[in-house]
Amino acid sequence: GDKVAGHRVSMEGKRILVTGGSGLVGKAIEKVVADGEGRPDEQWIFISSKDADLTNAADTKCLFEKHKPTHVIHLAAMVGGLFRNMKYNLDFLRNNLHINDNVLHSAYEMGVQKVVSCLSTCIFPDKTTYPIDETMIHNGPPHTSNFGYSYAKRMIDVQNRAYYEQHGCKFTSVIPTNVFGPHDNFNIDDGHVLPGLIHKVYSAKQNGTALSIWGTGQPRRQFIYSLDLARLFIWVLREYNEVDPIILSVGEEDEVSIKEAAESIVAAMEFKGELIFDSTKSDGQFKKTASNHKLRKYLPDFQFTPFNKAVQETCNWFNSNYAQARK
Repeated sequence: GDKVAGHRVSMEGKRILVTGGSGLVGKAIEKVVADGEGRPDEQWIFISSKDADLTNAADTKCLFEKHKPTHVIHLAAMVGGLFRNMKYNLDFLRNNLHINDNVLHSAYEMGVQKVVSCLSTCIFPDKTTYPIDETMIHNGPPHTSNFGYSYAKRMIDVQNRAYYEQHGCKFTSVIPTNVFGPHDNFNIDDGHVLPGLIHKVYSAKQNGTALSIWGTGQPRRQFIYSLDLARLFIWVLREYNEVDPIILSVGEEDEVSIKEAAESIVAAMEFKGELIFDSTKSDGQFKKTASNHKLRKYLPDFQFTPFNKAVQETCNWFNSNYAQARK
């Protein structure tokens, strides 16, 4: 039977199922594929939570039987801002454990050739040295605020290794740093720092008020444009053959302070008002620097979109799609 199956795949090519297909990264992959990165022998299928309840094993199995993927990019997760995470650690743990187990197990049962799952830098140990690299994921507990989400994501790595050891499955994962771009969640309270700032600047501009930013603006972050991340995801799917995760990020030298990020957005939105840093509000972690050394070993020449250009494109998208954007 194997020969026949192998033959069928080479005749029909790859069927790539993307879970979480309507989110920030899913939309970016869809755009990059549509804009010419896709190949003639690849059929891409993007699904969102409307298409299947991935916390339900039977639902997930049905989805896999319907689409018969040969490859999977697994982006779907229950996500939320810091305060929701702190309140519902159990829900974040259980829902994400279920989602990940259902997706990986259906992939195994259906004979999927490769799964690439998406982890998060918040899974790293809270007490650590910098820069963080791929070998350090399990070296101590994650931050207590969102430990439910973090441990569920860590378990993908554990499960990938177990599927490989027991069944030889090529299941792997990537760890992006702070992703931003079109189709993000621009909610000011529950979203991430960059889309939250874009929404804040938009509102301050509309209302003719000053722009108040929480904290001193000094903390530094590595931001990766969703379209760059999409191109890297496609490379991982096609070329990266390790089970161990790979960090997908700009280099340490491309860290940007919150102040620089705010100024970039202010310029992109042509905001003329006053900028106030409210230092009575806490800054959070000063930096969470991740090393992209492993990525650079594989792809020394990969060109990241310059930060200001990526911010400009994201702001243009938000201005044009304000009504429909998640906020």
